[in-house]
Amino acid sequence: MNETDQTTQVGATEAAEPRLKTFYADQVLGPLQERFGLKNRLSVPRLEKIVLNVGVGSAVDDKNAIGDAVETLRAIAGQQPVVTKARRSVAGFHLRVGMPIGCMVTLRGARMYEFLDRLISVVLPRVRDFRGLSSNSFDGTGNYSLGLREVSVFPELNLDKLQRIYGLDITIVTTARTDQEGMELLRLLGMPFTQ
Repeated sequence: MNETDQTTQVGATEAAEPRLKTFYADQVLGPLQERFGLKNRLSVPRLEKIVLNVGVGSAVDDKNAIGDAVETLRAIAGQQPVVTKARRSVAGFHLRVGMPIGCMVTLRGARMYEFLDRLISVVLPRVRDFRGLSSNSFDGTGNYSLGLREVSVFPELNLDKLQRIYGLDITIVTTARTDQEGMELLRLLGMPFTQ
């Protein structure tokens, strides 16, 4: 196979750019630059990564709980999670150093944009009694955290095969310098904040 055949094969397998990423480039970048008076387009706030975390307290007693949580998070994120382990022993919880207590995954690039698009357009509207996200969950440097009580709102999961219902912590890390910049970025991307 010569070099031209290899390049055509690589180009054929590449996926299209995520919808939310093109929306950011076309309709969010310009207004953000204008609103904050930024001269350089590279200084405009953008998404850096999204971290998904599942804590499994029942893993102390049930060894299969971690495996179920890993499979659930893999189905949601589309990539293999990392098992997190206890850093300290806590006698009251029968917890020892090194015991698995949860799992996490970090999304970047196309997977990050695809996940955020699904979260905004599919998952959050399926949450029961959803009235919008709080604007008080920023950390002071433009990063936003939210929690879901049940992962069953994700359409990727087969509810018949779910043995346990887990909560999910989602942290959206941006390059914004202030909470105001981070909130404006997420608002323009479509995050449904309460007024």
